Amino acid sequence: MALVLASASPRRKELLEMLGVRGFAVIPAPDGEETPPAGLSPAETVKHIALGKARAVAALRSPDDTVIAADTLVYLGDEPLGKPAGEEDARRMLRMLSGRGHTVYTGLAVISGGEVRTRAVATDVYFRELTEGEIERYVATGEPLDKAGAYGAQGRAAVFIRSISGDFFNVVGLPLCALSEILDGFGVELA
Repeated sequence: MALVLASASPRRKELLEMLGVRGFAVIPAPDGEETPPAGLSPAETVKHIALGKARAVAALRSPDDTVIAADTLVYLGDEPLGKPAGEEDARRMLRMLSGRGHTVYTGLAVISGGEVRTRAVATDVYFRELTEGEIERYVATGEPLDKAGAYGAQGRAAVFIRSISGDFFNVVGLPLCALSEILDGFGVELA
């Protein structure tokens, strides 16, 4: 049995390594359709996308392997903010988030021995007011371009965050407590 992270995210890989997990395979899910059916709640949306990633990678692996997939979206009210399409889109998102609260949802999907378990985790994040200069300097770093909501809580945008209510690691992209609970159910211990 092998542990497989179905993700191209260096942050998710780093988080597993931070826990001392070694020897796991990293196989990004094949590029494909990540558009969930209309009418799903934010929690159901991220679980749907994560499950699609997990199934795509599990199909390439032994049925005995344990495949972990995750998907993170930022929601400002009912509006999902995924990864920005470019610098102008990142500026737009950061302006929207400035001085406001939003919710970060991460869907987890784990497939092991043909059994599937999913979970969604929600964390509320509150930004302070951002100046145009701060937004410009942050966008110029390139950091927001590959992150849902155009920011990384574990990076330079940490100074924008007034408070977080919930799982910090969820905001980074992999809610470790929820993942540990799911894996414990499969007999895979992280701690």
